[in-house]
Amino acid sequence: MTEMEKPNYLPSNVPAASESETLPGVAALNRSLDDKAIVYKSEVMRQLMRMVDRVAPSNATVLVLGESGTGKELIAHAIHQRSHRRNKPFVAINCGALRETLLESELFGHEKGAFTGAYNRKIGLAEAANGGTLFLDEIGEMSPGIQAKLLRFLQEGEIFRVGGKEPIKVDIRLISATNKELDKEVMRGNFREDLFYRINTIMIHSPPLRRRKEDIQILVEHFLAQNSHGQAQKSRQMSEEAMKILMRYDWPGNIRELQNVCERLQILAEGQMIMPGDLPEHIRNPDNKIIIDDYDPTLSLHELEKRYILKALGYFDGNKTQAANALGITIKTLYNKLHEYGEFERYAVHSKPKA
Repeated sequence: MTEMEKPNYLPSNVPAASESETLPGVAALNRSLDDKAIVYKSEVMRQLMRMVDRVAPSNATVLVLGESGTGKELIAHAIHQRSHRRNKPFVAINCGALRETLLESELFGHEKGAFTGAYNRKIGLAEAANGGTLFLDEIGEMSPGIQAKLLRFLQEGEIFRVGGKEPIKVDIRLISATNKELDKEVMRGNFREDLFYRINTIMIHSPPLRRRKEDIQILVEHFLAQNSHGQAQKSRQMSEEAMKILMRYDWPGNIRELQNVCERLQILAEGQMIMPGDLPEHIRNPDNKIIIDDYDPTLSLHELEKRYILKALGYFDGNKTQAANALGITIKTLYNKLHEYGEFERYAVHSKPKA
């Protein structure tokens, strides 16, 4: 393996390398199995990490673009750890997983008695991140009302808790992420133009796994060397035939999907060597589609939709990212459907749902 071919294991708590340091050198020094590590050897990722190193020392807002599961939060965390704010909090919130009223309370906090169930004052995540970095994932899912309040916060540097009347000064660096094309959302009227320009001073593109397939082998080795809690353990090995199948697959769920598969293989593979037969059916035969039941005149469209969505989740072992991608809907839409069906808790994590 040549120097340029060596994989990089860059834990997000490692300061940026100087121009005189080679990335493989940093990798050799820091081969910890940090669950925040960004593992790569592809040129497209080398270029991305160079951008991270250039952007990190500033206070500029950053917008990370990329498909679900490409590691946008890891990129945000890497920027934070390479900045002068590294010793202050890094606080992340998924804007697509929360409804508007709950998102506002989580983001800005609330005063006691602000609404039914507000029995105590709550400090919001923006306030908790004071001095550090606030990461807003799936920012494209924000409602217009929250967008307006976020814009005011970014312009004035102060927040109001829900039910509060006194402004609270907060100093944060904002990093946002989305899998949407926000410029098109602006044209459609779904996202504020003034907020769009406020959050994308620097724009970083997180590549999908199908564009960095040379990283698949080292990512597999990395994930197989961890248990479900990110701790090092004696790992299984991937056979050459099984690895070829993984390399052929397009990974619509990207790195998150790959990690999920590796964790499953650690548990379910029968031998120390993982063989093609150990791989999930949809990885071995990706052209096989979910087949819908024949028409049933007793089923309403609502019930049919529910069954189909739950069937998709079952097919992908509860992985919401893969199911949403296969169904052609957003993660937020899938979350909303699960809330509507009363099934959200059952599929709360990316693992096989409870019986």
